Amino acid sequence: MKTSRMQMVALPDMPMVRPGDDLAAQIADGLERAEERLQNGDVLVLAQKIVSKANNRIFDLRDVTPSPEAEALALEVDKDPRQVQLVLDESVEVVGKVPGVLIVAHRLGIVMANAGIDASNVEQADGSENVLLLPENPDADCREIRQSLKDRHGVEVAVIINDSVGRAWRQGTMGLAIGSAGLPALWDLRGEPDLFGRELLVSEVGLADELSSAASILQGQGNQGQPVVLIRGVQFPDSEQGADALPRPAAQDMFR
Repeated sequence: MKTSRMQMVALPDMPMVRPGDDLAAQIADGLERAEERLQNGDVLVLAQKIVSKANNRIFDLRDVTPSPEAEALALEVDKDPRQVQLVLDESVEVVGKVPGVLIVAHRLGIVMANAGIDASNVEQADGSENVLLLPENPDADCREIRQSLKDRHGVEVAVIINDSVGRAWRQGTMGLAIGSAGLPALWDLRGEPDLFGRELLVSEVGLADELSSAASILQGQGNQGQPVVLIRGVQFPDSEQGADALPRPAAQDMFR
């Protein structure tokens, strides 16, 4: 694992994504505007929202009927019971709750606030109350986009879908990988030597998370409009592992 120089480029003037859009085609156009050509080993980091929009993971709260459980929980946390219902539908466990926030174990295995559901940067029209859910299978989305880019450009790249999340014990949000393909999302270095030849016993690198966090600096959290970042110069072995390897198994989770 050796990277002495890394470059990041946010693809310019990316369009607003609509349901059914071809993200690989939009990325190809963005690369052309940036005067960049994909190379073997490049990494493309896509903001979760554009993938969810392309997959039509948009739900209008006016069409949601909350259950009695959602109604009761909404009173506890002072949230819209319809949104609480969507959070429960997307989750397998409520881990914690405070006013305004439900911490849940998402069905993808990620422990996060409100199951990643929000309305920021989601278009509204004709009185709609649209919110956006996470992709149903982000690892599969990454594999599909990666294959499409290979078909178009003839190169092997890695693809990551990232989202902004909070962290236990730390203030502020950062980018985290919810999907990946083409790199070891969790890079196991156990058995490798350190600088003095001692064997590494516990070292596993959350590579997809590290790259997600780096890319989120360019992507931003507000109105930057830069949802796709090209990262070049990172060396890693081939891997079929996805980001589903990153969530800590519940039996090993010391933080719940």
